[in-house]
Amino acid sequence: MLETEPDLSVFSQIDFTNGAVAAVSGGSDSTALLLLIKDHLDRSAPATKLLAVTIDHNLRPGSAAEAQAVARLCAARGIAHRIMVWSGRKPSTGLPAAAREARYRLLAEAAQAEGIGLILTGHTADDQAETVLMRHARQEGPREAGRGLAGMAPATLYDWRIWIARPLLGTRRAALREVLRRANVGWAEDPTNDDEAFERPRIRAALADGNGAQEDAMALAARAAVEREQLGHRAAALIRGFASRPADGLIRLDPGFATAGDDLAAVYALRILLATVGGVAFLPDQARSEALFARLRPRPSCVMPFYANPFCATLSRTVVDARRAGIFLRRETRNLPPAAPAVDDALWDGRRRITLGDEPDAFLIAPLGAARAAKREIAEDGTPPSLVRAALAAEPVLWRSSEHPGESLGPVQDSPALPRMAVCPVVAPFARFLPSFDLAPAGTVAALIGAPLLPTTPFSGHTAG
Repeated sequence: MLETEPDLSVFSQIDFTNGAVAAVSGGSDSTALLLLIKDHLDRSAPATKLLAVTIDHNLRPGSAAEAQAVARLCAARGIAHRIMVWSGRKPSTGLPAAAREARYRLLAEAAQAEGIGLILTGHTADDQAETVLMRHARQEGPREAGRGLAGMAPATLYDWRIWIARPLLGTRRAALREVLRRANVGWAEDPTNDDEAFERPRIRAALADGNGAQEDAMALAARAAVEREQLGHRAAALIRGFASRPADGLIRLDPGFATAGDDLAAVYALRILLATVGGVAFLPDQARSEALFARLRPRPSCVMPFYANPFCATLSRTVVDARRAGIFLRRETRNLPPAAPAVDDALWDGRRRITLGDEPDAFLIAPLGAARAAKREIAEDGTPPSLVRAALAAEPVLWRSSEHPGESLGPVQDSPALPRMAVCPVVAPFARFLPSFDLAPAGTVAALIGAPLLPTTPFSGHTAG
C-alpha cells in the first residue's frame, strides 16, 4: 500500500549521527522532505547538523530566484542553507543525465565540506513509478546491470563514500503537498516537469490517467527489488566459493563455478567480475555474457571435470583465459592509458583510485608494461607464471617525475617514505553509484580484490553481506 500520509517512522530508521544534507530544489517533494526532517530532528536529536543544499542548474531564467526562495525558507526556520551552481557549458544531448551527474557531484562536495556522509532526497512513490515504467519500456529486467525494474533503491552509495537516502519512496506526492498546505508553505513548479519533449514528463502524464498503472508499477518494483537482492546474494556466494586473486589484476575462478547449478547467479557474478577486472562502469551485455558462460561449461559428453581444450575470449576489456587450471580473468593490454601526470583522487583506467596525500612532488602513472613484468619474480603457487606476468603488465605504477630530461624514472608506489600514497582497486561497475540492492556482490568483490570496505549503510536492515 502507498502511504496517504507521510510515514514519519522511516526517519527513525536512519542514522543521523554525523548529520545530513537535504537536497532541496524548492519543489513540493524536496520542500516537504526538509520540513519533515527538521521536525523529526527537533523532536529526536536537536543537536544534529542539518544542511539544506539547493543546486541551481543554471538552465532556466527563474532558477536563481527559486534557490533564493529556499534560502529564505531555511533562514526563517533556522536551517543552514547553501546554494551551489552548475556552471560551465551544458551538453546539447543527454541533458537530464548530465544534470543528474552534476547535481550529485555538487551535493557530495557540499556534504564532504561539512564532514557529512549522508544526503537525503525527496524522491516519491510517483517518481518510483515513473522510473519503473521508463525502464519497463526499455525492456530492462531485474538481472540487468545495476538498474532494472527494481527502480530506485532506498539508499545508494555515491563514489563509494557518501550515502544518498530516499526515505519518501513509499509516499505519494499529493500527501507531501498536503503537508505543505497545512504548514502554509508554498513551492516552485519546474516547467520542464510538464515538457513532454522529455521521457519522464510523458510517463507522468500517462500515469495521471488514474487507471491503476501507478500501483501496478510500485508492485512490480517491490517484486523486482526482492528478486534482485536475492540474485545478488546468490552471486556473492558463488564469488566467495569459487573466486580467488592469485596476483594483482588477476582473478581465478575454480572450474566448478561453471557447474554450480545456479546459472542465473553465475552469469550475474561473471558480469560483475568482468566489468571490475576491465574497469568498465557498466556490466557487459546480458546475451554476450550468457554466450561466454555457455562456453565455460563442459559439454555433457565430457568425462573430464573441465574441458580439455583451452580458449581465450575478451569481453568488457577483460581477457577470459579458460584452461584446466581454472578460469582466469585479467585486463587486456590493448588501450591502456599512456603515461600521464597522476591526479589525486582520480580513477585510473576505471580500475584504481589514486591517492597522493600531501606528497608535493609530481608523479606519473603508467602501466608496468610487459618488459618490466617479465623481470618480476613469480611465486610458485600453481598459477601459470605467464598469466601472472600478463596481468601485472596492465597494472599501474607510480613514478617520480624526473627533474632532468632524460633521467630515468624510479618506482615509488611501495616506498615506506610515502605512506599516504596509494593506488587502490575499485569495484568498477559500482564505483560511482552502488544501489543498496547490490551491496552483497559489491562487498564480496571488494574483499576479493582488496578494495576499501563499504561504509555502513544509513538504513537499518541493510548490510554489505
